[in-house]
Amino acid sequence: MDNSSHRTDRQKAISVRQPWAWLIVNGFKDIENRTWPTSYQGPVLIHASQKMTLYEYHQAAQLASSVGIEIPEPKDLERGGIVGEAVITDCVLESDSPWFVGPWGFVLSNAKPLPFQPYKGRLGVFNFVLDQVA
Repeated sequence: MDNSSHRTDRQKAISVRQPWAWLIVNGFKDIENRTWPTSYQGPVLIHASQKMTLYEYHQAAQLASSVGIEIPEPKDLERGGIVGEAVITDCVLESDSPWFVGPWGFVLSNAKPLPFQPYKGRLGVFNFVLDQVA
């Protein structure tokens, strides 16, 4: 996927809580941790979940700071919609990435932000359907 092409009416997407979604689409976080595996590999839209606790925010900020990254303030993080895209290239049980905590990790590449588009997220790898925009 690239920003110059228009989105088709159906693409794969995953929901990720902020600020992890911001870290992914800005090219910092190269792995997304899950409790379940996926066999899907390919382009995926990154959906920023509506929910974000301050505890989660501070955990992410502390880890990001330990690798030299400053994340935006909570009020500046978009939530409840598509914020970017990436490519899932693998699903692993171990990784040297500082972002990996497991048990499963979706290995990500070619991440980039996209203009915010409100959308209701779902569990798992789900189909983004253009006519179901929030």
